[in-house]
Amino acid sequence: MHSTPARILHLLKKNGPQTAEMLGDALSMTSMGARRHLHALGEAGQIESFDKSEGVGRPRRFWRLTSAGHVRFGDAHAELTAKMIGDVRRLFGEDGLSRLVAERERDMRMSYDKALAGATSLAARVEALAAVRAAEGYMARVECDGEDFILIEDHCPICAAATACRGFCRSELTLFRMMLGDGARVEREEYLLDGGRRCTYRIGKAA
Repeated sequence: MHSTPARILHLLKKNGPQTAEMLGDALSMTSMGARRHLHALGEAGQIESFDKSEGVGRPRRFWRLTSAGHVRFGDAHAELTAKMIGDVRRLFGEDGLSRLVAERERDMRMSYDKALAGATSLAARVEALAAVRAAEGYMARVECDGEDFILIEDHCPICAAATACRGFCRSELTLFRMMLGDGARVEREEYLLDGGRRCTYRIGKAA
C-alpha cells in the first residue's frame, strides 16, 4: 500500500467513489498528478470513471473500483470455497451446512473472547472487536455517530463463502451481539450482499 496507485485503490475501497481532486487532497498531490495515476489504473482495468451531477453546474467525474479492482483485496481461494460449500450442502444437506457455520462461530468466539478480555466499557469492546476484525482482513474501523458507534468493514475476505451461504453473515451478527454483551444494541445498517458498498453495524446501549 506504499505506492501511489496502491494507495489510490485503498482509498477507493475505503471511501467509495472519489474525484481526482479528492484523491489529490488525500495524497497531498495535485489533481493532475492523481489523474495520471487514475488513467493508468483505468487502462489496467482496476478502476472505472462515471459522471455524477451534483446540482448546478457540470457533472463531476468520479472513479470507482471495478470487479478486478475489488479482487486485489483478496478473497482467498474464493472459487474453491464456494465449491466446497456447495459440496457440503449436496452431501450433508442444510443441517450439515448449519453445523459447519456453528463450528466456525464457536472457533471465532474463543478467539474473540481473548481479544476482548479486559475491555470493560462498550467503547473499549467495540474498538477491540474492530481490531480483531481488521486483523482478519475486514478493513474494520470505528466511527462515532452521536452516542452510537458505527463499526465499518470496508472489505469482506469471505465474500464467496457468504454469497454461497448467508448463514455465515447471520452467525457473525449473532457473535457481535454476544461479544458486546446484553447491554449493547447491534444492528446491521449496510450489507454488502444486499447491494451495499460494504457492511456497517450501528452499536449503542440497549434501551
